[in-house]
Amino acid sequence: MLNTKPSVSDLYAPAREGLTAVEERMREYGPDQHESLSSAIDHILASGGKRIRPAMSLLASGIFSANFDHAVSLAAAVEMLHTASLVHDDLVDGALLRRGVATLNASWSPGATVLTGDYVFARAADFAARTNNVRVMHIFSRTLMVLVNGEINQMFKSKGMASREDYYRRIYAKTASVFEAATEAAGVIGGATEDQIAALAVFGRQVGSAFQIIDDILDFTGEENHIGKPVGGDLRQGLVTMPTLYYLDEKPNDPDLAALLDGKMGDVALTATVVEAIRNSKAIRAASDEAKKFVARGVAALEILPKGLHRESLRGIAEYVVSRDL
Repeated sequence: MLNTKPSVSDLYAPAREGLTAVEERMREYGPDQHESLSSAIDHILASGGKRIRPAMSLLASGIFSANFDHAVSLAAAVEMLHTASLVHDDLVDGALLRRGVATLNASWSPGATVLTGDYVFARAADFAARTNNVRVMHIFSRTLMVLVNGEINQMFKSKGMASREDYYRRIYAKTASVFEAATEAAGVIGGATEDQIAALAVFGRQVGSAFQIIDDILDFTGEENHIGKPVGGDLRQGLVTMPTLYYLDEKPNDPDLAALLDGKMGDVALTATVVEAIRNSKAIRAASDEAKKFVARGVAALEILPKGLHRESLRGIAEYVVSRDL
């Protein structure tokens, strides 16, 4: 039997025109924009990604036939917000590669990198303002605060911790909050009811959480040349993610993992040993199953929304999130 599972391109089809417009909008120059800044932004945007956040935003707004220009501005704001956070994340983490491409801080000074991230945040805010909707701006500012506060918490509180509650808070701040903003704000500009806006927020939050769990799984199971960064990067930073939490349930007294979390994060050989142990344990499957539960809750929230191609594409994207590269 032929595999009829839709591709990402198929799922994005109802939003294709909007995604093209989003790419153009993100590359618009601001007033008197310095040429080096323009070059840096082009470099950052060219490193790609699947544009899943703007696609979800456009699809959610399409359910309610929202104003096209406002929908494009919102989707561009969401992606630029995400992009700016990556610029700062890479600098804080000292990362030299993302998706196999050199990060901005690999060749720029810390000061220039920070300022570029700040500028991209400002561009994102400008795009959000173009929706002419105060509530959207509240959602945008709330999400930005959550992102930054999450990074501060990760920097000062999360290293070596092995708490599920801490993990859930961290992935909400880092990832799910932006997915939530993308779909929630789309309902706002589309004139959805309060119940429908709340459902879209739940969908974005649940799918965003699943997305991050899968990313955390790939940090153990992926190949460096495929995921575009060193395998086991989270453990090297002392960050306990979902696969490690399940591994701790299975082997709570593993001396290698205990040593790693007790201060030997820089030990490359020890990290490789722990990564291999987790990769070969039941933890990977358990973490994947949990991601699927998040997606199931997100998909269930869609039932209150009008049926149609846009809703079906959102459901398909949610299912894609937990099947990618595994």
